[in-house]
Formats: sequence, C-alpha cells, structure tokens
Amino acid sequence: MRIGIDCRLSGSKHAGIGRYIEHLALELPRLAPEVEWIFFYSESGQLSSVEQYTNVKLVHVPIRHYTLAEQWHLPPIVHQAHLDLLHIPHFNVPLRLSCPLVITIHDLLWHEFRGLDVTTLPAWQYWIKYLGYRLVTARAVRKALKILVPAETIKNTVTQYYPQAHAKIVVTKEGADRQFLQKNKSVNSGNRILVYLGSLYPHKNVAVILRALRKLDDYQLIIIGARSAFQNQVKMYGEKLGVSQRVIFAGYVADKEVATLLQTATALVQPSLSEGFGLTGVEAMAAKVPVIASDIPIFREIYQDSAAFFDPHDEQSLVQQVNLIAKPQRRLELIKKGEILARQYSWKKMAAETLAVYQQALSNKV
Repeated sequence: MRIGIDCRLSGSKHAGIGRYIEHLALELPRLAPEVEWIFFYSESGQLSSVEQYTNVKLVHVPIRHYTLAEQWHLPPIVHQAHLDLLHIPHFNVPLRLSCPLVITIHDLLWHEFRGLDVTTLPAWQYWIKYLGYRLVTARAVRKALKILVPAETIKNTVTQYYPQAHAKIVVTKEGADRQFLQKNKSVNSGNRILVYLGSLYPHKNVAVILRALRKLDDYQLIIIGARSAFQNQVKMYGEKLGVSQRVIFAGYVADKEVATLLQTATALVQPSLSEGFGLTGVEAMAAKVPVIASDIPIFREIYQDSAAFFDPHDEQSLVQQVNLIAKPQRRLELIKKGEILARQYSWKKMAAETLAVYQQALSNKV
C-alpha cells in the first residue's frame, strides 16, 4: 500500500500547519511500517527527521503552495507516484487532482474574515485570489473521502459552510511538542513580560495587547513570529499609542529558544478573534507558563478551565487578567492546570487517529 502526504508546508516556519505536518511525517512511518510512505517536500532538509525510516520515499517538489504552478504541475507528479491515497493537510488541492484524497481543514478563517482590511495585496489581486480560494476549498471538500479538523468548533464551522460534508469530518486534536514538556522548569517568573507568538494579521488582534500596555506601565511585550505581513502596521500603531519602546519584535525563534523565552514571561497572551486550535497556548502550558486567551469558542474548547479568559474587544479586561496572574496564587493555579491539560494532547495519538482515518477512507473507496 502506498500513501502520500503533501509535506511542502512542513516545518515551524509555517506555523501550526507546519508543526502538524512535521509530526504526521515523524509518527506515521513508525505506526505503520507495512505502508510505503511517499512524502512530497519542497525545501532541502525539510524532512531530515524521517530519513531514518526505510519505508519512506522522499519526492522533491519545488512548487510553492497557493500558486498556479501548484494547480498545474502537482497532479502529474502525484499521478506518477501511483498512490492508493493522498493526504493534503490543507485546503490547497489542485483542481485537476484525481487520486483518492484525505484533507485537513485547520480553519475557514478566510470565509469569516474577508475584504481589503485583511490583506496587503492590491484590491484586484486580492479578489482574484479570494475567488480562487473559495473555488479550490469547495472542490477539495467535495472530493475528499475524509476531512480532518483539529477541534469540534472547526467541525461546526466547516459544517456551517458545507453541510454535505458533515458525515465525513473527523476531529483529530493536535499535541504538545516534547521539548515544551521538559521537567524542572522555573515557575516563579517575576519578570513583567508578556509574549505573543504568531502572525500579525488583523484577526490575531494584537492591537488589544498594545492598548493594554498603556495601563501596564512596567510591562514589555515580546512578539515572536516568522511572518512579516502587517508588522509595519503594528509598529505604527504602537508608536501612535506611545508604547513602541516596550514592544520587541523578535522575528523567527527556534522552538528550543521559544520554550526558554516563554519561561521568562508573566504569561503568553492569545488575543485572537479566530483560531483553528490554539497550539501555542498548549505549548506554553506544557512549558509551565500561564496563558491569557480571548474568550472565543475555540479557546474555551481547547483550553477548558486552564487559561485566564478576557474579552478580546476590551483592553481593560486583559489588564485585569494580567494583574491577577501577577499574584503568585493565581499564577501557580493556572500553571498546574495548564501542565495537566497539555499532557492530554499528544502528537502520537493524533497520528494514530489519522492512520485510522486513512484506513476508513481506503475501505470506503473499495
């Protein structure tokens, strides 16, 4: 049996999707040694961790995602691999692709947030790209034998837009990387530091942290993220508010350094208005760092009672939670709950559940 996975978005520089693919590629060959795994990658060294497996074949595909080249050139490459099943862990399925398919939908963010406020592209280019996105996503949902999602909240969202897909949606929750679960870490950070980890798109709502900084005079904000889109806008907003000297743009930071940096902070702040899972919060909890999260359905589902929640439209609500977490008793309470919660989420479990979905898809195909 030959199962392929599109791994071109693998790696931490591609944020949560990249980490998801990275762990799928690492765990699946071990779980199913009888399968011949075909991993399509785009960058040198992208899948070096799987070179140990004799049941893995790496196929170099130097084609960027979300491009016309992907639409045109990827299908014949996949066809040549003679796959029994292909997993594309995103919505970017070429329209011409004809093999049996499993997809992952991490969110339908651009269904919910659209328009010129959410892009840096010119209007004509954005709307062409947006229409292409809707066409490709609808086709992928219709063609897929199974659709994986990371949470019940996302299952409900996908069902809302594509009711006919409900029966083939399966929830497989993500996990915390082992390096965030190291033992003997300090839990008594007295530093006045808030950390934000992620991109700076408007729906990420980083602006509410900047507004809160005006009332948190002795706090710094460290922003970690490899993507530069909207960084200038965030910098200008910080300057307008008079807090820019207390905002540090750290750029890309390797995972090991992220864990260390998190442990110096008062809390990780997750102010987003929409997410697919909230992986950075789970990783912070694993590293014994309190999490302050916007009060939205996905975070309530994933973080349960292990985060401090605030109104994402009200900076005073965030200020109150920061001040509460600065108190040792509240901080220790959240750290203990968070560490227990983080251990419930496992990449190995996610991979095993994904393998079971492949088997179901193959049996349905026959």
